[in-house]
Amino acid sequence: MTNLLDLLSGQLDDNLIDNLSSKIGGADRQQTATAAQGIMSTLISGLAKNASTPEGAASLASALDRDHDGSVLDDLMGMLGGQAQPQQARALNGSGIIKHILGDKQSGAVDMISKTSGLDSEKTGNLMTMIAPMVMGLLGKQKKQSGLDIGGLMGLLSGTVSQQKQSGNPLMDMATRFLDKDGDGSAVDDIAGMVGKGLLGKLFGRR
Repeated sequence: MTNLLDLLSGQLDDNLIDNLSSKIGGADRQQTATAAQGIMSTLISGLAKNASTPEGAASLASALDRDHDGSVLDDLMGMLGGQAQPQQARALNGSGIIKHILGDKQSGAVDMISKTSGLDSEKTGNLMTMIAPMVMGLLGKQKKQSGLDIGGLMGLLSGTVSQQKQSGNPLMDMATRFLDKDGDGSAVDDIAGMVGKGLLGKLFGRR
């Protein structure tokens, strides 16, 4: 089964991590890489949660068909450099994408990822707006290439979350636990504290 997070991680080569680190103000590469993985896990988990009902999946499918065909992935460096085409404006609206996916949990998610990665909150938030179009672009590309209907889209997202949790990805586990909370984000510290720095270092030490 296709795993969205694995595909997204494949986009994060050293050049892209360096570019992202530079764009958010010269951040530490390790922290940027860890935060990027946390952001992708959180956004995929949020998409899976939103698409867990037929109505939510239909709304997502419509947005993908309208605005996210995957073309943003053809030139990621150009996208980060602001060389987007006018017709890509909606596809590249990272802030709008995040608002739709996370709603009022956005600030709590940024705080959680910041605490986990060591990247400060402002840089984490900026990084999230850069990565969000990549997530939607890849999802739209997979939908288009595989001819996914609403059920297929739901299965792709939920399957990715399940696979990542079963494989022991602490960031996906953290993201899903956070998004399943109905409170005001007070669980952020507890959840972030569950993810040991040693484990993260093992997972992302290749960066």
